[in-house]
Amino acid sequence: MGINKESDVSANLQIGPTTLGMVRIYIEADGVDLPLDFEPEEAEDIAEELRAAAERARAMTMKK
Repeated sequence: MGINKESDVSANLQIGPTTLGMVRIYIEADGVDLPLDFEPEEAEDIAEELRAAAERARAMTMKK
Protein backbone atom coordinates (compact mmCIF):
# COMPACT_ATOMS: atom_id res chain seq x y z
CA MET A 1 0.00 0.00 0.00
CA GLY A 2 1.38 3.38 -0.97
CA ILE A 3 1.09 6.61 0.93
CA ASN A 4 -1.45 8.01 -1.53
CA LYS A 5 -3.74 4.94 -1.67
CA GLU A 6 -6.99 5.09 0.28
CA SER A 7 -7.76 2.44 2.86
CA ASP A 8 -10.76 1.47 4.94
CA VAL A 9 -8.59 0.17 7.79
CA SER A 10 -9.16 1.99 11.06
CA ALA A 11 -6.64 2.24 13.86
CA ASN A 12 -6.16 3.88 17.23
CA LEU A 13 -3.17 6.15 17.69
CA GLN A 14 -1.68 7.16 21.03
CA ILE A 15 1.33 9.40 21.54
CA GLY A 16 3.08 10.08 24.82
CA PRO A 17 6.25 9.86 26.89
CA THR A 18 7.55 6.63 28.36
CA THR A 19 9.09 6.21 31.80
CA LEU A 20 12.45 5.75 30.06
CA GLY A 21 12.39 9.23 28.52
CA MET A 22 11.36 8.13 25.06
CA VAL A 23 8.40 9.30 23.01
CA ARG A 24 6.11 6.45 22.06
CA ILE A 25 3.76 6.37 19.10
CA TYR A 26 1.45 3.43 19.71
CA ILE A 27 -0.72 2.12 16.89
CA GLU A 28 -3.46 -0.42 17.52
CA ALA A 29 -5.55 -1.94 14.74
CA ASP A 30 -7.27 -5.22 14.05
CA GLY A 31 -4.67 -7.77 15.10
CA VAL A 32 -1.84 -5.21 15.30
CA ASP A 33 -0.21 -3.65 18.37
CA LEU A 34 2.73 -1.53 17.25
CA PRO A 35 4.72 0.50 19.80
CA LEU A 36 7.29 2.79 18.17
CA ASP A 37 9.78 4.48 20.52
CA PHE A 38 11.82 7.54 19.55
CA GLU A 39 14.41 9.73 21.20
CA PRO A 40 12.93 13.19 21.93
CA GLU A 41 14.99 14.74 19.11
CA GLU A 42 13.67 12.15 16.64
CA ALA A 43 10.13 12.86 17.81
CA GLU A 44 10.67 16.58 17.15
CA ASP A 45 11.86 15.75 13.62
CA ILE A 46 8.74 13.65 13.07
CA ALA A 47 6.56 16.51 14.37
CA GLU A 48 8.21 18.90 11.89
CA GLU A 49 7.55 16.44 9.05
CA LEU A 50 3.90 16.15 10.10
CA ARG A 51 3.49 19.94 10.18
CA ALA A 52 5.10 20.29 6.75
CA ALA A 53 2.87 17.55 5.30
CA ALA A 54 -0.21 19.22 6.81
CA GLU A 55 0.75 22.53 5.20
CA ARG A 56 1.23 20.86 1.82
CA ALA A 57 -2.09 18.99 2.12
CA ARG A 58 -3.88 22.20 3.09
CA ALA A 59 -2.37 24.00 0.10
CA MET A 60 -3.53 21.18 -2.20
CA THR A 61 -7.13 21.43 -0.98
CA MET A 62 -7.14 25.22 -1.33
CA LYS A 63 -6.17 24.95 -5.01
CA LYS A 64 -9.32 22.97 -5.85
